[in-house]
Amino acid sequence: MRKYLLLIMGLCGWVALGFAQDEALVERTDSLDVVEREVGLIPESLDADVDSLLRSWHVRYFSKTEDYCHDDEENVYFPDSVYAERLARLPSVIMLPYNQVVRDCIDLYLERRRDLVRYMLGMADFYFPIIEAVLDKHELPMELKYLAVVESALNPVALSRVGACGLWQFMLPTGKSYGLEINSLVDERRDPLKATEAACRYFKDMYAIYGDWNLVLASYNCGPGNVNKAIRRSGGKTDFWEIFRYLPRETRSYVPLFIAANYVMNYSCEHNLCPIQTSLPLATDTVMVSNVLHLQQVSDLLDIDIETLRALNPQYKRDIIPGNTRPSALKLPAAETYAFIGKEDTVYTHRIEELLANCLPVAGVNGGAPMAGASTRERITHVVASGENLYTIANRYGVTAREIRKWNGLVSNRVKRGKRLRLYVDNGGVPFAAKSVAKATVSADVKEKTAVKASSGKGEFVSYKVKSGDSLYSISKKYPGVTTSALLKVNGLSSPDIWPGQVLKIPVG
Repeated sequence: MRKYLLLIMGLCGWVALGFAQDEALVERTDSLDVVEREVGLIPESLDADVDSLLRSWHVRYFSKTEDYCHDDEENVYFPDSVYAERLARLPSVIMLPYNQVVRDCIDLYLERRRDLVRYMLGMADFYFPIIEAVLDKHELPMELKYLAVVESALNPVALSRVGACGLWQFMLPTGKSYGLEINSLVDERRDPLKATEAACRYFKDMYAIYGDWNLVLASYNCGPGNVNKAIRRSGGKTDFWEIFRYLPRETRSYVPLFIAANYVMNYSCEHNLCPIQTSLPLATDTVMVSNVLHLQQVSDLLDIDIETLRALNPQYKRDIIPGNTRPSALKLPAAETYAFIGKEDTVYTHRIEELLANCLPVAGVNGGAPMAGASTRERITHVVASGENLYTIANRYGVTAREIRKWNGLVSNRVKRGKRLRLYVDNGGVPFAAKSVAKATVSADVKEKTAVKASSGKGEFVSYKVKSGDSLYSISKKYPGVTTSALLKVNGLSSPDIWPGQVLKIPVG
């Protein structure tokens, strides 16, 4: 991985310590030690496993490219004058200069990350109209939408190695400071509309300080403290290229990559790159729900694929909308909006005891009315699964890795599989384990195992309610002949992520 990173950094590398001084650019053949010392690091959005991204749940709908567009695996060569002229032609408030480092970053997208560009072009049809409307509302430059390309590759559930999340890659404290709700039930960093609102407020705050969009972009990456330090160390200069050498390494390539994203997303056809098409509905509408609601209830009665609902409502981490605590948004395909309104009362009660047991006053119906949780703080135990780390666990429950270390007396972010972690989470008003459910756990386990023994017909299933600490692997081991792959398939899952309270189908017989 280190060699791979260094190779990519070399593509986007330079040692220009300031264009004002006309210092020489680093040749691509320079040694790796010079590259490592001088260039900026690429963002994680470019270093991601593209194959995994293209297989993830929110893009599994992708099918074919447009017939009119010519797609090829080979990039098309153009001289520098063409790149410079095309960038100059783009309507832009933010300056988009062309130079060798920008060319290197453009080549990084167009030569080494062609599949990623195809994905981003497809997702842009869905996310850019949302982003543009918010930018227009705040009277900000429209080209800022391309910052989401650099930050997350337009992946609404992107999670960085250090816990930044969503299209705009907010860290948890920053997201909360800009008014985003983040807990174990809801993460508005993953809400394209609300996260864009927060990003716009940040842009305006930083522009009020610097009055220069390139410095605003730099501060978005490394924080205003590091930008101010770079300005001081440069002797008070306030031009990005003049303070370049004093910025953190990961920030040095940030503005060049932003310029490259502007170019690539506008001139992809000229480089034989076509967007992958998606069946996600471009026409959507939002209804406000005033009761607790599970996405599966909507899926069942409106006949909408559950993955479509998750893609339209990525902020609901456990598929539960907490309308019982306050009116909450549910985004639907526009054609299904009136169907929901017509069936709303039925939707709220459909499978309520199965899907929303923890939201009921008692186990069973008992009036059937969902309730708001009296307290949202809950102590739970999480058993570390294979592939998890403190950052992925923290993101799942809406806490920070630092808090998990403190609660469990850990000195590092490394945790072994099977370790039991004590967590104090904000459950968003929906408990992970209601007392009435907890009392019935033993008898429920017995019933499940009895059902397995009694089932012998081919194609039969039993239900299993996920408990805290469960993983698909641990669940599969409870049932002879059941594999993780089988659980993924029969439950329509495209990733192994599961959560307490989720009901899974277990194939038996």
